[in-house]
Amino acid sequence: MTEHIAVVDLGYGDAGKGTVVDALCAASPRRAVLRFNGGAQAAHNVITENGRHHTFAQFGSGTLRGVPTHLTRFMIVDPLALAGEAKALGNPFHLLTVDGDALLATPWHRAANRRREVARGDARHGSCGMGVGETMGYALAHTDAPRVADVLSPARLRRRLAAVQDALPCPDIALDDVIDAFTAFGEAVRIVGGDHTARLLDEGPCVFEGAQGVLLDEWRGWHPYTTWSTTTFDNVAELCGSFRRLGVVRAYTTRHGAGPFVTETPGLDLPEAHNGADAWQGAFRTGHFDAVAHRYAVEVAGGADALAITHLDAPERCPELGICTAYREGGTIWDRIEPGPHRDLAYQERLTERLGRATPAATHRPDNWVREISELLGAPIAIASHGPRSSDKRMSVAV
Repeated sequence: MTEHIAVVDLGYGDAGKGTVVDALCAASPRRAVLRFNGGAQAAHNVITENGRHHTFAQFGSGTLRGVPTHLTRFMIVDPLALAGEAKALGNPFHLLTVDGDALLATPWHRAANRRREVARGDARHGSCGMGVGETMGYALAHTDAPRVADVLSPARLRRRLAAVQDALPCPDIALDDVIDAFTAFGEAVRIVGGDHTARLLDEGPCVFEGAQGVLLDEWRGWHPYTTWSTTTFDNVAELCGSFRRLGVVRAYTTRHGAGPFVTETPGLDLPEAHNGADAWQGAFRTGHFDAVAHRYAVEVAGGADALAITHLDAPERCPELGICTAYREGGTIWDRIEPGPHRDLAYQERLTERLGRATPAATHRPDNWVREISELLGAPIAIASHGPRSSDKRMSVAV
């Protein structure tokens, strides 16, 4: 296939985008994996056929296949976290390019993010604690927010990092240490202009790898329990004229951290190998497949050309697991979440309150999970996955 493919999670994240991207890169040659939202808070698990495991954050999930990664201008780049990830991978900087216009996340952004989340107490939003939201917020308020290309200009880098330090002071963070680390980052990676993305797209089929999930989108998720990132296909559409939209869901629904989760069902036999409770996101929650919420995600994402369903081994070992097709709210039964006007956070907040009152009204166990999910979400199944390796996946539609 010569088409570009964009991989987007149609839930709250953790559906298996990394393993899907790895499988796509294993199935046929790909020019590059392009990251188009989020930053170092991503956690995309890949296990190769020989058992090698890596949790990808900023490097693309095709790295173990030798596929280059390009961090587009929509990424929040964290040089310190990137250095740690690169070391774990054997420092494959020859496979990495970074758009000079991408924002830089600094230790001050991370510290401010954690202070803010701790101050919320029991009203935490479930942040990953990596400073991505703080970086975005700072950039909206300051036209001189540090960007990747700044690491190539010592004077500008010092000036812009000093401004962040003044705005978000933290006595434990030394300016000179951060400057040295960011300068080393600039020497290790290849920083490119905005035309590099188009060049990659012209040279061969690429995979766009998204972060988090549509139900956490900054404008379409359940505000305020969302991310400061566009998690739909919108950023891809700005970078690429034509591409296939591949939506990823688990065979059951999960949510890591706070916020509405209508089908949450504690006690289901759904062990989680790579996610768990942590100090920032909170508990890893599981429940029945929420067809209502996932249909909403497909709609606000602009549709899906095909689906990848992961964790299809779960229904086999968990006979209590089902699919929810409608909600109950008081005396009202509803099977569709009505999208509001784009960028209307007041509408999303009202929706959050309503979802917080809702419970499953109709749940059943299908005879065929793949066929049922395909029909409910209105898209053919491209990948059916029964395990973490690419060999555990069956491709039924050309991708």
